[in-house]
Amino acid sequence: MLDLVDTHAHLDDHSFDEDRGAMFDRASGAGVRRWIVPAIDRGNWEAIEVLCAAREGAFPAYGLHPLMTGAHRDEHLTELPAWLDRRGAIAVGEIGLDFYVEGLDATRQREIFVHQLEIAKEHDLPVIVHARRAFEETIHTLRRVGGLRGVVHSFSGSEEQARQLFDLGFHLGIGGPVTYDRANRIRRVVASMPLEWLLLETDAPDQPCAHHRGERNEPAFMTDVLETIASLRDESAEDIAAATTANAVKLFKLPDTPPAR
Repeated sequence: MLDLVDTHAHLDDHSFDEDRGAMFDRASGAGVRRWIVPAIDRGNWEAIEVLCAAREGAFPAYGLHPLMTGAHRDEHLTELPAWLDRRGAIAVGEIGLDFYVEGLDATRQREIFVHQLEIAKEHDLPVIVHARRAFEETIHTLRRVGGLRGVVHSFSGSEEQARQLFDLGFHLGIGGPVTYDRANRIRRVVASMPLEWLLLETDAPDQPCAHHRGERNEPAFMTDVLETIASLRDESAEDIAAATTANAVKLFKLPDTPPAR
């Protein structure tokens, strides 16, 4: 049976409120038995803590997402270190830069991003990075702060940008977008990148794969991502699963074995 880690799934989202238990059962049945649940703002830290405490195999990450910049306060940044120390966090996330959505304060995004990178560095935790139309600045910032490790989730950059991230010790999180036939750039990256830097994710409930276009995304669908990547690389799905799970376990210091179904 497959042993997969969904390294990015917003399972606290309200769209799962009616069937969260069944969603976990479907995921486990598909071989996805560990999940990393990143925060987006101070308002959902408690919900993520409760969810992960109640579900074996679910692991929390706490941070402040760039899309929510207008809601972030200095006191949230002040609170973050204590949450990382006491609440079982395995990463700082989801954090980063987003220059795609209009109206977001770019200067404030940068301040919050750098502050959280410094916190992660001080706590020796990996970071889960969101970068949209901001790859060059994100790479420059990671290099400037230094001493970091983590994953750029939902990677959509170039092969050269991918190489720069590998050099910095960063993984690429690959999910539903790679399953679309027209996603030529990310397919080229995935086909040739070193397997040691690859992580699988869903970004549930967002970014469904091609076979579930228009549906709510969920971890069980990650097997479609796995099969697509295996085909692109001309490797077995079992080998890709084993390698990416080992990568996730090492990066996030997860238990070596998944919980029993």
